Amino acid sequence: MSIRRLPPVLVDRIAAGEVVERPAAVVKELVENALDAGATTIEVVIDGGGRRLVRVSDNGRGMGPDDLSLCVERHATSKLPHEDLLAISTLGFRGEALPSIGAVAHLSIASRPSGARHAFEVRVDGGIITPPRPAALAEGTRVEVRDLFYATPARLKFLKSDRAETTAAVDIVRRLALARPDVSFTLVAEGKAPVTWPVRSMDGEGRKARLADVLGAEAGRNVVEIDGLREGVRLEGLAGLPSFSKANSLSQYLFVNGRPVRDKLLMGAVRAAYADLLPSDRFPVLALFFTLDPREVDVNVHPAKTEVRFRDGGNVRALVVRTVGDTLAARVPRTAGTIAERLVSLARAPELDVLARPAFAPSAGATGWSGAPQQAVPAGGYDWRTSPARPLAVPDGVAEAGVSAPLPDEAMPFARISGVDGQGAFDIAPPSADARADAAPLNAADLDRPLGAARAQLHETYIVAQTREGMVLVDQHAAHERLVYERLKAGLDRDGITRQGLLIPAVVELDPAEAGRLVEKAQELETLGLVIEGFGHGAVLVREVPALLKDADVTRLVRDLAEHAAEWDDALPLERRLLHVAATMACHGSVRAGRRLRVEEMNALLREMEATPNSGECNHGRPTFITLSLKDVEKLFARR
Repeated sequence: MSIRRLPPVLVDRIAAGEVVERPAAVVKELVENALDAGATTIEVVIDGGGRRLVRVSDNGRGMGPDDLSLCVERHATSKLPHEDLLAISTLGFRGEALPSIGAVAHLSIASRPSGARHAFEVRVDGGIITPPRPAALAEGTRVEVRDLFYATPARLKFLKSDRAETTAAVDIVRRLALARPDVSFTLVAEGKAPVTWPVRSMDGEGRKARLADVLGAEAGRNVVEIDGLREGVRLEGLAGLPSFSKANSLSQYLFVNGRPVRDKLLMGAVRAAYADLLPSDRFPVLALFFTLDPREVDVNVHPAKTEVRFRDGGNVRALVVRTVGDTLAARVPRTAGTIAERLVSLARAPELDVLARPAFAPSAGATGWSGAPQQAVPAGGYDWRTSPARPLAVPDGVAEAGVSAPLPDEAMPFARISGVDGQGAFDIAPPSADARADAAPLNAADLDRPLGAARAQLHETYIVAQTREGMVLVDQHAAHERLVYERLKAGLDRDGITRQGLLIPAVVELDPAEAGRLVEKAQELETLGLVIEGFGHGAVLVREVPALLKDADVTRLVRDLAEHAAEWDDALPLERRLLHVAATMACHGSVRAGRRLRVEEMNALLREMEATPNSGECNHGRPTFITLSLKDVEKLFARR
């Protein structure tokens, strides 16, 4: 068969396959055109997932009849005034979007420039262009796309459900709305009530307000502002708290010179910045804005323009890792407000119908649960002496009316009841914690600190602290784990980690394969202060340990490291591998759950947390403390 030129209509339909993959791509191209036209108000209407209708209206500069005729021709654009593909400052520049859409759908464009007497409209049906004709429209442009892919029915089979296509299109609008807080967006999708995101400022507060508009108030409350500059690249935006994370990366919004992108280099840099703060299956919420010389980034590497290529990718990656990491490390200890809200939502008051129960008023001389004679209930109401929770032994000095007084530990046992309806054996045991608020003198100045003043320890695991505005619940093991980890990191950054020699080297028996892997990593472990060597078949000899871990169980530590040795990816940089090992070691060097702490120790832990970077999360990404305001506590007790 001889070579021939393809008909223009067929060429346009082939091009449409690259530019218009799905209805969301149509929404993207049309909204980008509106932004490039200087619009400050944009309305997007979607019906049938975008297959039946996509309408984008704006108040931009508009076009006259001559421009309308040209805009639907291939490779006709107003966005390359100097024909320099190395200095692109607009979102669209190829001139392919409108003719490609018109080749596979019914396209109509009505536009009216500022000061024009009336509007004009041009239509394109399956690639057939109708000359401009007068139309009724206020200033700006309205683009309607109906029956998408009617001219290429095979493409319809590859589209997803209306709901899925609508979700994809809405996500496009969200990204563009986040890129331009100074533009008002109205979105109407699938017959639902319109959603309007009002105009915001382009500074940090405006971006935070737009983030709250688009992703919800929770997102606006749980992000911190970032700002960094490195070798001509400016990074601004909002980084989410590690404790406010998602199960996927769909809430990560990245913008390069105002263009929304999904770039692998940038997403990898974000992952590295949060490596010490999030588990591998969680993703942060963030919106990062990069500003640099257009000549330093190529936006023309993909037809959809969602990928970019930086001239100096290493510089951009370092900027992300350093700026985001330093900002999160420098923040005041804080966890996501959603944690407290989740706790309040999970708490439920006991569903007791008090009025339906008979009043409990035993007669004088009755025997109580503790075996002591019960007293009649005074006429004034409740008497603490009739309570099943009354102390079994009351020391001298306690008033009959129940006035507070210091109680020795042995005077505060509690009873656990087994059996049915309270009939059964009693297991008398000492309390699991000293929860008295007056156990130690209170330093009023500590109440103004972010983590407050320690007041009690519960179940030898959780520290309860009081602040001016509420209370803080701290997981002592998770918190101390982060502190030890940060000390190990600081030692690595300085002159190495201080080592502690063992008086008698410890021999640890392991699986031969695990022992072999661990010996292979001996040099890396020595950098972290753990000196080991092979000791026969399936065993290692430990001669030195990090000084921070001198009280740790060496055998358990080595066995845990051996189990994780297979996960230490040699492809990772040495620094990342060392930090991975340090995280495991920190877990063994921290205060274990089940250890009772004195009030002085608890306060010392709180003060060190306030001075330690990233103390709001442990090495595994779990929160180390939860802050409850008085408002939250009142919600727990239905007082609000």
